[in-house]
Amino acid sequence: MIDKQLLTQTVEEAISGTDAFVVEVRVSPANEIVVEIDSPTGVDIDSCAAITRKIESVFDRDVEDYELEVGSAGLTAPFKVRGQYLKNIGNEVEVLTRDGRKFKGILKEVADNGDFTVAVPTKVKEPGAKRPTLVEVDTTLAPDDCKSVKYVINFK
Repeated sequence: MIDKQLLTQTVEEAISGTDAFVVEVRVSPANEIVVEIDSPTGVDIDSCAAITRKIESVFDRDVEDYELEVGSAGLTAPFKVRGQYLKNIGNEVEVLTRDGRKFKGILKEVADNGDFTVAVPTKVKEPGAKRPTLVEVDTTLAPDDCKSVKYVINFK
């Protein structure tokens, strides 16, 4: 079985000196390795190839055969690590909470403890007004309170 800790360390070494970060490293019982990385500036094929070469230099296929897939975290995949939240500050995100609420808003900030704030457009009826107006209400959540947080693609 492939040592996941050594694998993660190898990937970290391969991306040191870049702005890339590890999203997830998975190793199945059948030695299928999946490495997901992300970066504020994007992930290109050369970065993936460099990581692949580093992994192959440390893990000998003759000793233990494995299947290797290195790629970027999907654009519409739920966020898994703090770096993805930081990358998307100022972007629209869709949040699905554990209690079933679903809303969209602009990701405003991410705290050191991982909590994040989303500006959610909400209709509020002002006293004396005939119609409710749209106001942005800041909502702060912990990642553990959410089933998923995803980037929203707009084609406007």
